Amino acid sequence: MLQRIRDRSTSWGAKIIIGAVIATMALFGVDSLIGLLSSGGDDVATVNGQSITRQQVELQVQRAIRSGQVPPEQERQLRGEVLDQLISTALLDQYVEEGGLHLSDNQLDELIVSLPEFQDQNGRFSSELFKNRLASAGYTPLAFRAQLRDDMQRQQLQQGLSAGEFMLDDEQQRLAALQNQTRRYRYRLLEASDLEAMPEVSEADLNTYYQEHRDNYRRPEQVKLAYLVLDRRELADEVEVDEADLRDLYEQRASDAERRVSHIMVTFGDQRTREDAVARLEDVRERLAGGESFAALAAEVSEDGSTSGSGGDLGVISRGFFGEAFEDAAFSLDEGQVSEIVETDNGLHLVEVTEIEIPAFEELRDELRQQAALAGVDDIFNQRAQQLIDESFAADDLASIAEDIGVELKTSDWVSANGATGELAEPGVMDAAFSADVLEEGFNSEVLELDEDRRLVLRVREHRPSTTLALDEVRERVSEAVRQRKVQEALVTLAETRVAALRDGTATADDWQRVESATRQSGGEAPAAVNALAFRLPHPEGEVPVYGQTATQNGVALVTLLDVQAGDVTDAAGSQVAQLVERLRAQSAVSGLREQLRSDAEIERF
Repeated sequence: MLQRIRDRSTSWGAKIIIGAVIATMALFGVDSLIGLLSSGGDDVATVNGQSITRQQVELQVQRAIRSGQVPPEQERQLRGEVLDQLISTALLDQYVEEGGLHLSDNQLDELIVSLPEFQDQNGRFSSELFKNRLASAGYTPLAFRAQLRDDMQRQQLQQGLSAGEFMLDDEQQRLAALQNQTRRYRYRLLEASDLEAMPEVSEADLNTYYQEHRDNYRRPEQVKLAYLVLDRRELADEVEVDEADLRDLYEQRASDAERRVSHIMVTFGDQRTREDAVARLEDVRERLAGGESFAALAAEVSEDGSTSGSGGDLGVISRGFFGEAFEDAAFSLDEGQVSEIVETDNGLHLVEVTEIEIPAFEELRDELRQQAALAGVDDIFNQRAQQLIDESFAADDLASIAEDIGVELKTSDWVSANGATGELAEPGVMDAAFSADVLEEGFNSEVLELDEDRRLVLRVREHRPSTTLALDEVRERVSEAVRQRKVQEALVTLAETRVAALRDGTATADDWQRVESATRQSGGEAPAAVNALAFRLPHPEGEVPVYGQTATQNGVALVTLLDVQAGDVTDAAGSQVAQLVERLRAQSAVSGLREQLRSDAEIERF
């Protein structure tokens, strides 16, 4: 979605819009995003007094995960990256606002209507398509316009920073020749198995390496925790739910489920009276009853030129975009049914539901049971959550609270502020564990709201400060590090010996792996470090190869450069290089500006 925006902008906002519009609705539904948007959130940072809320961070994180851009196991790392990006974006937006950069409403309108993602089959902008696609990503039209305006204004800034740069024609040709150059080479990977004997590691080697790298073996400050988690879902697991209640919930969900619809539209006014339009659609209804297909009649009768050619298909719709009368009709039908005549501002319609996007009842049984059970434990959950708050405020331990509330008392092993997993890795938990009241005074923490279904309280059982571990505690790690260093040194020596033999002609590279036409971007199956070395080596003189060596991930590589072919210097190739250089210069300029803004800004993280 919005590939042009992807091409024009590097902001998280544009990328998340793109990914979310493609996949979010199909996977999770718009309600999940709307719920996230409407949930409360504390500030996680301020940028020159401007707040960045936890809600903003979570929204971007969930959109990235749900659109498939980031695997769920990287959520914690992503959260920090998103916050950094939001801080950078806030700084740029403040700079843009102070600089007076502006995108008019007319310019924004022209951009939106020109995007093919919002155009019908005739290439015309479709407001229905526009609203539906945005709704699928959890955006209102106003929110989307605001996001798009911000992205485009940042693009104006980038273009402004790079506008003063230029390139002479001969520079452009030289760069094109270098950028598009190809090289032919051979390479050989040397690994530990190539050594005649493995290097020995002495006690002196271990001591020397340990003393040089003591900071690598520093254990961070750690705590052992006791904690309670009150989980609404665990309470719900104990609730019995009637089959009739599940069926009712399924019917409610089906009545509001997104559905694919088609329509036949007939207008009235100057050319035709309303009565004539009604008569025309009544005739269509009779023909439908006689067995004719809705799609064929839409092609023949419908006066909506944007859909008649596709059998009247309007695509998948959700509530909120087609007007009350049209939606009441569409969402009252079962799959395959046709409505009575419906009147809207556009004319009269017959509506057919061709597909209801909801799984079968049995597929949803567990989910429906969970929904009903969760609703049934609201009162008891809220009561126990308040009890947890009241008792943990005054209690000297958590065991008695666990017994009173009926939850498990959990304990952790040693854990650092940045090394928590599971529930303890949730935002704010380790901050509470290392707060002065909990760590130094020994109090229970405040009750933390992990999400709408979970509450957590903790206390510190044991604490140990940061310290450098003794050699005996890390001997195995140190020994492995020394062994790897010695192996690498031995491989470098072996590589130097073999390169010398190649140069004096006492060895050949005939059986090495071949790369016939490598580019700077790709050497086929050759490791990236090997291809990079091949393009750093000087040109061979005549038929004499050039030799080199470089470190790789698991050893050392030898490279024999055989031939260099000049790159394409046509106008098209030169233009591509010029565009590449322009992008790099613009990115460099924006990066420099961002660093300057960060250094001058008042940024506070919570």
